[in-house]
Amino acid sequence: MLSSMEAVRRLMDLRHRGRAEDLPAVLTSAAPLLAAETITVLLVDYGQVALHPLRGSGAATVVVEGSPAGRAFTTAEHQWLDGFLWLPLLHGAERLGVLEFRLKDHPDGADLRDLEVIAALVAELIASRRFYGDAVEHTRRRLPMQLAAEIIWNQLPPLTFAVDGTMVTAVLEPCYDVGGDAFDYAANADVLHVALFDTVGHGISASALTTLTLNTYRNARRSGLSLVDTSRSIDKWIRAQYPGAFVTALLAELDMATGVYRRISAGHPAELFLRDGRVLPQLPTPNALPLGLGHMIERPPGVVEWQLEPGDALVLYTDGIIEARDSSGGLFGVERLGEFMLDALRLGMSAPETMRRLIQTIVSYEEGELRDDATAAMLQWRRH
Repeated sequence: MLSSMEAVRRLMDLRHRGRAEDLPAVLTSAAPLLAAETITVLLVDYGQVALHPLRGSGAATVVVEGSPAGRAFTTAEHQWLDGFLWLPLLHGAERLGVLEFRLKDHPDGADLRDLEVIAALVAELIASRRFYGDAVEHTRRRLPMQLAAEIIWNQLPPLTFAVDGTMVTAVLEPCYDVGGDAFDYAANADVLHVALFDTVGHGISASALTTLTLNTYRNARRSGLSLVDTSRSIDKWIRAQYPGAFVTALLAELDMATGVYRRISAGHPAELFLRDGRVLPQLPTPNALPLGLGHMIERPPGVVEWQLEPGDALVLYTDGIIEARDSSGGLFGVERLGEFMLDALRLGMSAPETMRRLIQTIVSYEEGELRDDATAAMLQWRRH
């Protein structure tokens, strides 16, 4: 019989006074209450390549591919091997890492459910306490992060979000040097707002323009503006603050109750539509000039509307995905992207894991050296 409630009480104390770096010590004190010899927090790095012990604990780093801990992370299901139990650390649908227990016996029934509650609480504590210190960032960073990337990552929402059968998940590379790409989303009532941005340039100047674009988008959305007026607002502010600069974008809305998808492509590549094991024809694109250049034509941005079917998936991406080049100069291309996505869906891979593997495929395709920022977001819809 586990003393789970006492372990919960000790962890809950961190909600009001404590830092993320205090977690290892609290978990060590709580381990005997849970019939565990050790309990270790392993967080995934920015590249989603390996799981690293939270600063303050002495465990070893574990590579995601081919390890039980990695399978717990990639499948979001518990794994057991030789006295070790790994439980996924999920903050909502966001994958943070895994919680590793060293146990004498495999827990069953109520004991396993209690440990899953502990893992859920640890994930909540990491998500809420990470902003009061740098232990989580020190753990997740494997390379020095450039200032432009620091600015962008601090602007972004969690990589994955799910509500009522609808999921959106995104990836960005190079994760330590990204500067011109960004994404955003928000679920308000039955409407899921999604946007993807690709800013001209790189470095600090690009990240500053991206910051303006992202926050203007949020301001327009929160002010209740339509897609057209949101596009106009962003266009106006870019032109006023950065004359001559521009940002390509996909601005989209999904009615999660009906599956009606509406979007504006401001000089941006068309999204992929995946349905029943095939890639559907692309929607018209672009139907507006890049943001910042809209004054060059008089007509308003066009809005394209499409009816989704339950199970449909959309992939939004920046040109860094399809314009990745191998050693011979061959483009990754839209066709290869579609084949990759269909293969992942046929294998039953989750959306977050699909995107993790996509970005690693892109990095590998360019032999580890990306020529441009590469960002993609996957949207899956099921009627709720």
